Amino acid sequence: MEFKIDTKEKFTVVTPITSHLTANIAADLMQKCDDLLHQTIKNVVLNMGLVERIDENAVETIMNLQQQFYDNSASFVICNLTKQVDDQLEEMEIAEVLNITPTESEAWDIVQMEEIERELLDGDDVNFENNP
Repeated sequence: MEFKIDTKEKFTVVTPITSHLTANIAADLMQKCDDLLHQTIKNVVLNMGLVERIDENAVETIMNLQQQFYDNSASFVICNLTKQVDDQLEEMEIAEVLNITPTESEAWDIVQMEEIERELLDGDDVNFENNP
């Protein structure tokens, strides 16, 4: 297996066990995350702490994954980028598009905030109509 999986209370941490995230590994990641999206705990934190290089196709896959999670009311947060990968994403002008935090702890904070936001936005309690 090319990933370490660690399930927490509100999210699952997926850690690629590789220094080079290729398109093939990213395709496996896509499949694994798709499976997780259909679980009870569907938020994912992608811990990139071991990845020193990432292929452009792998970046595209991660961008698609992030969108897929948000389209399904789930969080997808990336953490622990190495300087090399961070520099690659900056060079590709993609770093601002991805939901990236420096640490897993901060990723957990983002997941919690997004959960609260979804609960508030999905609530039916708010009535904006004027009642005379």
